[in-house]
Amino acid sequence: MASVPSVSYSITVRLEVPAGGRTVGQITHVVEDAGGVVTALDVTTAGVEALRIDVTIATRDTEHAEAIVVSLETIDGVKIHKVSDRTFLMHLGGKIEMRSKVPLRNRDELSMAYTPGVARVSLAIARNPEDVRRLTIKRNSVAVVTDGSAVLGLGNIGPAAALPVMEGKAALFKRFAGIDAWPICLDTQDTDEIVRTVQIIAPAFGGINLEDISAPRCFEVEARLRELLDIPVFHDDQHGTAICVLAALTNALRVVDKDLGTVRITMAGAGAAGTAILKLLMHAGAKNLVVCDFLGAVHEGREGLDPSLRWIAEHTNAENYAGDLRGAVAGADVFIGVSAPGILTGDDIATMNTDSIVFALANPEPEVSPDDAREHAAVVATGRSDYPNQINNVLAFPGVFRGLLDAQSRTVSTEMLYAAAQALAAVVTDAELGPNYIVPSVFHPDVATAVAAAVRDAAGGRPSS
Repeated sequence: MASVPSVSYSITVRLEVPAGGRTVGQITHVVEDAGGVVTALDVTTAGVEALRIDVTIATRDTEHAEAIVVSLETIDGVKIHKVSDRTFLMHLGGKIEMRSKVPLRNRDELSMAYTPGVARVSLAIARNPEDVRRLTIKRNSVAVVTDGSAVLGLGNIGPAAALPVMEGKAALFKRFAGIDAWPICLDTQDTDEIVRTVQIIAPAFGGINLEDISAPRCFEVEARLRELLDIPVFHDDQHGTAICVLAALTNALRVVDKDLGTVRITMAGAGAAGTAILKLLMHAGAKNLVVCDFLGAVHEGREGLDPSLRWIAEHTNAENYAGDLRGAVAGADVFIGVSAPGILTGDDIATMNTDSIVFALANPEPEVSPDDAREHAAVVATGRSDYPNQINNVLAFPGVFRGLLDAQSRTVSTEMLYAAAQALAAVVTDAELGPNYIVPSVFHPDVATAVAAAVRDAAGGRPSS
């Protein structure tokens, strides 16, 4: 449940109230007394005896919204005509659409865009397949592929329920990088079928963004597709998160004047995101790391390790610590959580080194209360929009794919991910940097362009014409 009223749970209530008296003022007081926030109040119809008013209210969750509506019904003379959930209204009919880039106003334009003129273009591509990147949407298109098995914090909800999230992802690609992205929700969770399906649809796309596929299958899907395809394959849950975490940590360490190569880092979460973060941090120079999952620290000698956990055991935890997360946090300089809500307390953060850094990224409820963590840590970041230092993948993936597409890259390398993280960190200037500003806003105008340029340079490409 959201701790404070949020726009994501906002409602608009259409009311009819008496034209005279204090009813309008009462509405605001009732909402505030119930814990809501009136964000807009619009008179839609005014009569001699009655007014029709639309009241927009931010609430904490669905139950809170319902309680506020009940409270409004108790005001004398108020009639409720309609209650609309603004988030659901935004999604009616979907959030994206396809539009033609060329006019089709007459027979001549139709004959060039389609038959017979289009045949000449098809034959040109048949003679020189590389022309497909120049003469079709492939040069600017990304497939956003999911099987619905690990959607946000909702779990395995399936492909249909995942579609609104993939639509949102496509909208973000367009808004922040001008990329045409298409939601592809697969009705299978069989690894072989996912790989084969993406392989046979790949000719239409310039890149593949894997999304919300559960671990450990996501590792195999990504690895196999990278071997099969001649376009970049990027798993945002892994690599987008890793880029944002490295960028944020780079700046957080600047705030506390510590060095990545010497700090002690404890991580909670050894799934897709945790593993990718770990590998990129190590590439950047981190050396002293301990990774914990729900069974405690990952270490050599622990039974039942799958290949991914075995790799972690072999490359981290040099002292072979075998205890729980709380013990691993004690004395650490940095905590990074991509795991589960409420697994640490403020008292646990108090056992960390001075000027500690806490990234509690579980959503919607972090691993530790940000308010409790801030009492002891010098820098705190979350995945939430209602606290400073929101680590949000939209800081990374639009710019990453813009750079990849511009360079006509055929792959994604660790060097590209590292370059993206450094570029993202550099958007925050020395004058702006502080405990509450270690990453830029997702709406900062330089984010996508800076990341794209860094990726393009790392890929050895130039902007496509």
